[in-house]
Amino acid sequence: MLVAVLLVLSSGLAHAVWNLFTKRSQDKQVFLWLIHIASAIMLLPFFLIEISRASIPAEGWLFIGMSALFQIGYGLLLPQTYRFGDMSQMYPIMRGTGALFVPILSVWIYRESLSVPGWLGVGCIVAGLFAISGVARRRPMHGPESRKLLLALAVGCCITGYVMTDKMVLNWLSPVALIELGNLAYVLALLPAVVKSRGIRREWEANRSTILLGTIFSPGSYLLFLLAMTLAPLSHLAPIREIGTVFGTIFGIYWLKEQAGRSRVVMSAVITAGILVIGLWGGS
Repeated sequence: MLVAVLLVLSSGLAHAVWNLFTKRSQDKQVFLWLIHIASAIMLLPFFLIEISRASIPAEGWLFIGMSALFQIGYGLLLPQTYRFGDMSQMYPIMRGTGALFVPILSVWIYRESLSVPGWLGVGCIVAGLFAISGVARRRPMHGPESRKLLLALAVGCCITGYVMTDKMVLNWLSPVALIELGNLAYVLALLPAVVKSRGIRREWEANRSTILLGTIFSPGSYLLFLLAMTLAPLSHLAPIREIGTVFGTIFGIYWLKEQAGRSRVVMSAVITAGILVIGLWGGS
């Protein structure tokens, strides 16, 4: 379990880093397309070889198709979410939705188990995530504010969807092949907007270094999580990955100069406490 937890913590940090890069980019759709196209090209031969050799039943293709659709939804909605909202507000809502639904669905669908302290840890994480987002204090919520909230929740539902389906896809594909499936989904989903914008050269000249780093951090963050998924129950791992929200909030406050507050620091400590509880006493 310790190795799995360390992998997930590293995954959370890497995920927050490439989301920071995305938020700081000029054209977010072009940026996301660029950080996935290189990885997609490099991994495509291995993906095709594995697919051709794998014995995948109809059920497996169904889950692979579902995973691709959820990844496409994620790729289309994430740039829109960061276009309208602050990272320190949107990131916790997106990740908090997954942190809430994945453990519940994993226990229900995959018959996993979580101890009472483990559920308390999940509660701490979810409460801390939504408190950091500030959504509870922003009322009445209408117009642009409600649009931001709905976009962030939709991204969180896509995260929940592909994490749940990828648990099954790992029965037929390796983590690397699954990463390539996500790469292809992002590239295809964002291609029309990228072609229309004609902004590839402009984005590359403005953010060359973060594009190159994002090429590593984006697929790498999920690869670490997939590897951890083979070592420990999903219901334990998904909430722990939300340590990335603590990093994301810090990045938003200190690097992006977004609105800060003492309460966000306190809630970050609550999230960390919940992660420690799950890591130490999450098993039933």
